[in-house]
Amino acid sequence: MEEMNIQLNDQSNELTQLVKSISACQICAGVLPHQPRPVILVSQSAKILIVGQAPGRKVHETGIPFNDASGQRLREWLGVTEAQFYDPNLFAIIPMGFCFPGTGKQGDLPPRPECAKHWRAQLLRLLPNIQLTIVIGQYAQAYHFNDKKMSVTERVKNWQQYWPSRIPLPHPSPRNRIWLKRNPWYEQKLIPKLRSEVKNCLYLEEVE
Repeated sequence: MEEMNIQLNDQSNELTQLVKSISACQICAGVLPHQPRPVILVSQSAKILIVGQAPGRKVHETGIPFNDASGQRLREWLGVTEAQFYDPNLFAIIPMGFCFPGTGKQGDLPPRPECAKHWRAQLLRLLPNIQLTIVIGQYAQAYHFNDKKMSVTERVKNWQQYWPSRIPLPHPSPRNRIWLKRNPWYEQKLIPKLRSEVKNCLYLEEVE
């Protein structure tokens, strides 16, 4: 797969200029453990918005969003192929932090807050065709939901109250295997509904 980094498939001059500004962003240059490398996928034609946390090390190195084990599991949850997932006419992928934040003692650090403050509202305003927003993990859900005191587990259990415009998901990281084992209802009840809604939004055939 070819490097993406920031991909744009769009006729809007405003979005084009905004993406160029994001690509050149140096706001966090002094606090990141590496040179900034924003990784997003956007198009005004996108029907589904995927909100993640921040790129991991492999995504940082390749410039391809969700190009790791988490991405493979996420695509399985959504019921889409790799080609469909990386089609900007179908999906916009805009994490809370656009650059890999580095690694701490317990894994990757939280997404840098500067991205949301400087870029997020502008980007979302320029995506008029989004029908479904998939919100993954604690930091993404804290921004996109008003019930900030809920845990990720509580929010995912209450997914029906946000349906069908927003769907909260746990992080698809392999680190969450224990959570999935403890919460079998998630893959038994929510995932079939999620796949059906994704298919409806994108007018796709079922993926074998």
